[in-house]
Amino acid sequence: MENKKREPRQKQFEEEIVNIGRVTKVTKGGRDFRFSATVAVGDRKGRVGIGTGKAKEVPDAIKKASQAAVKNVVRVSIVDGTIPHEAIGVRGASKVMLKPATAGTGVKAGGPVRAVLELAGVKNILSKSLGSNTKINMAFATLEALKSQRTIEEIAKLRGKKVEEIR
Repeated sequence: MENKKREPRQKQFEEEIVNIGRVTKVTKGGRDFRFSATVAVGDRKGRVGIGTGKAKEVPDAIKKASQAAVKNVVRVSIVDGTIPHEAIGVRGASKVMLKPATAGTGVKAGGPVRAVLELAGVKNILSKSLGSNTKINMAFATLEALKSQRTIEEIAKLRGKKVEEIR
């Protein structure tokens, strides 16, 4: 066998850091500091995931979080650059409401919600934070809302009907 260098694989997902926090564990010998990171990854074509990681150094925590996010990637339904219907995602005390929007509206969302929606590939959407504004929980609540989306074709298939019968 030849010993040839492996070419680095092209990254299939873009990543965006949602949150970095300092975590302290108080022990008999004093305080032990570590860092936790939450990262969202996506291909902007309907696949998105979120992961968290913890390590002694920030870059290591980010690397662990992005590996966890890639493992948790899910496919979400996107129709004409927006979502098929209104949805509310809940995680902890955080609630995120997502509403479809017409072309040209843009992504009306802030912080972690915007990061997750843009990485998923949503172009036009309206959002509202209804509960707690904890960054990590808002990101996961957004993902829950996106996972609950069903296109009219999927619903028709589940009910055993034609699309025209449902409309």
